[in-house]
Amino acid sequence: MRELVPKVLADGHQIHILVNCGGIQRRHAPHEFPDDDWNEVLQVNLNAVFTLCRDVGAHMLKREKDSSGRRGSIINIGSLLCFQGGINVPAYAASKGGVGQLTKALSNQWATEGITVNAIAPGYIATEMNTALLNDQARADSILARIPAARWGSPDDFKGSVVFLASRASAYVSGEILTVDGGWMGR
Repeated sequence: MRELVPKVLADGHQIHILVNCGGIQRRHAPHEFPDDDWNEVLQVNLNAVFTLCRDVGAHMLKREKDSSGRRGSIINIGSLLCFQGGINVPAYAASKGGVGQLTKALSNQWATEGITVNAIAPGYIATEMNTALLNDQARADSILARIPAARWGSPDDFKGSVVFLASRASAYVSGEILTVDGGWMGR
């Protein structure tokens, strides 16, 4: 992964925006959670996010500030599990909680340098990662009953929040975890 930023820069590009949106999940009862699954989830969901933030952040710190004093925007994708523990997903909860705190820590370091660092915490989104929940009718119904928007989210629900956090409109927003959850956290 360390080769990624030099490769992008070698092609003559600059990096103004980083969106860390990869993630995996493994489901096991906590007392039976395999070490390999724990390590894999933490590697993808937290360690890779840190590595990319570190490497892209180092590049952004070398860039001149633009006319509005900005060097770049970093947007990490967390989860509602930045705030909640979940069920049978302790590695996922730990990794996404870590993403939330990493976002705040990097914001503390870099906001003064013109780099905003924020996160988006998606609610329940109808994607492959949630197939097990969607296929468990009782669980899917109980989740849906708690979402004030009365629907599971879709990837399209993040277009506006990503554009906002990447734009100058959010120049004074840093260290935030923006929930995009159909109202779940408000209930």
